[in-house]
Amino acid sequence: MFRSVLVAVDGSEHSERALAEAIDLARGAGARLTIMCVATPPSVAIASGPYIPPPVTTQAEVEREAEEIVDRACASVPDGVPVATVVRNGVAGPEIVGRIADAGHDLVVLGSRGRGAIRSLFLGSVSHYVLHHSPIAVLVVR
Repeated sequence: MFRSVLVAVDGSEHSERALAEAIDLARGAGARLTIMCVATPPSVAIASGPYIPPPVTTQAEVEREAEEIVDRACASVPDGVPVATVVRNGVAGPEIVGRIADAGHDLVVLGSRGRGAIRSLFLGSVSHYVLHHSPIAVLVVR
């Protein structure tokens, strides 16, 4: 069975369901659980024509939000399930796959969709990226 489960979260409903599934799997297998959130750098929108870009979020705000997401997720893990947290900066897909390689996880769990393009820390396309680049088993939760 699994010894080390990595779950990527972003605060969306899909990632909350992924977290619940990861907790169940870790508890059932006696595995350790690592909760990860990626603080993706804010993009800079260039206005053209009548389009007005949304307010720009700073990297510090994005990092703070990622820390809060991980803290909330960690608080939902029941006693008896060993848990660690990780916040990384960068592009979610490659950061998740990089964490897999760095830490020796044997399962990664993630939601099928994230929170939307503007405020997203974890885009729906991330699950697609991880599925195609992960050297370990991937569980995508709807």
